[in-house]
Amino acid sequence: MNQENPTPNLKKLRPLPRWIFMSRWLQAPLYIGLIVAQAVYVWQFWLELVHLISMMADKSMTETALMLIVLGLIDVVMISNLLVMVIVGGWETFVSRLDLQDHPDQPEWLSHVNAGVLKVKLATAIIGISSIHLLKTFINASTYDEKTLLWQTVIHMTFVFSALAIAYTDKMVNSVHKH
Repeated sequence: MNQENPTPNLKKLRPLPRWIFMSRWLQAPLYIGLIVAQAVYVWQFWLELVHLISMMADKSMTETALMLIVLGLIDVVMISNLLVMVIVGGWETFVSRLDLQDHPDQPEWLSHVNAGVLKVKLATAIIGISSIHLLKTFINASTYDEKTLLWQTVIHMTFVFSALAIAYTDKMVNSVHKH
């Protein structure tokens, strides 16, 4: 590094490696699309909240209906959280640094995010979302046949076992890298 130019002299990449490295920016429109999808979820949340308030005003809501709408709101929030993890964590991991080290709102998990951590966080978020859907199904179990209940439970347990396998694999890979 010289005094006039504070940036280090980086070795200039050959054309093919430069193009390969620059190709990561092709993901930018994908992340922008996910931000738009999150805006749609915010809109969906407000529609559901207005629906809840209007039903409460009519005094026509049963406790079960209230619970189902609230679970729907929680589901939307959890999916939105999942989108934030994918957008922020994916951008930081695969596209470019966000340089949030000194920002007071930096998520705690972002300081140590990598592809493995992101996979584990996504898997656990999917389990949470699946749990909400399963709970909604069991609240209305009388409207479903046994086969549907069984398959939803099997799918949920598959998510749980997959998340455990991802977490265990990530732990093994990290322990090998530490040695």
